[in-house]
Amino acid sequence: MTYVDGFVVAVPKANVERYKEMATLAGSIWMELGALSYVEALADDVPYGELTSFPRAVQLKDDEVTVFSWITYDSKAKRDEVMAKVMEDERLKPYMNDMPFDGKRMIFGGFETIVER
Repeated sequence: MTYVDGFVVAVPKANVERYKEMATLAGSIWMELGALSYVEALADDVPYGELTSFPRAVQLKDDEVTVFSWITYDSKAKRDEVMAKVMEDERLKPYMNDMPFDGKRMIFGGFETIVER
C-alpha cells in the first residue's frame, strides 16, 4: 500500500496564481524525485461547518480559499527519502522564503494507507 502526505492551507485569493505557480513547480520536483502522484485542489464545494470543517481548521479568512493537497509514495521510507531531497532543492527556495500562504496555519501529516482501490 502507498504512503500519503496530506496538506490543508489557506491561500489569500490575491495569491492563488502565485500558489499555482509554486504548486506546479513543486509537483514537478516531487515527481522527479520519486513521488507516485502529486495533487493540489482548490476548494469548490467546501461548507463552513458548525463545529468542524476545512475552513475552520485553517482559520479561513473572508479573502482566502482553502487548498487541499496530497502526495503519494511507494512507502514511508520513500517519502522520507523524497522529502529530504525536496527540502534541499534550490528551485523551491524562492517560495520557501516568501510563501504565498500562511505556513503557520498549514495542517499536514503522513498517513499509512489502509484501503486503496
